[in-house]
Amino acid sequence: MVVDVHRTLLYDGIFLYPVDKKSPNGKLRVMYEVFPMSFRMEEAGGQYVICKGRSLDLIPTDIHERSTIFLGTSDDME
Repeated sequence: MVVDVHRTLLYDGIFLYPVDKKSPNGKLRVMYEVFPMSFRMEEAGGQYVICKGRSLDLIPTDIHERSTIFLGTSDDME
C-alpha cells in the first residue's frame, strides 16, 4: 500500500481498496493502515474518502477494526 500511495502522489491517480464479498467491512486496518495513509495524503495536499465519513475523526471500537479507503490527488478525487 505504501508504494502504491507514493506512486499516486508522484504521478497522480487514485488508490482504492473497496469492499468485496469476502471482506464486507473492508480489508485495511484502521489503526495501522487507514489512519497513517489518510494523514499523509491530507498533509501532501491530496484527499481521501472512507465509507464511515472522515477517517481522522473516526473513533475505532476495536484495535483490528477494518475499513475501505479511496486515496488520491485533489484533482483526480474531484
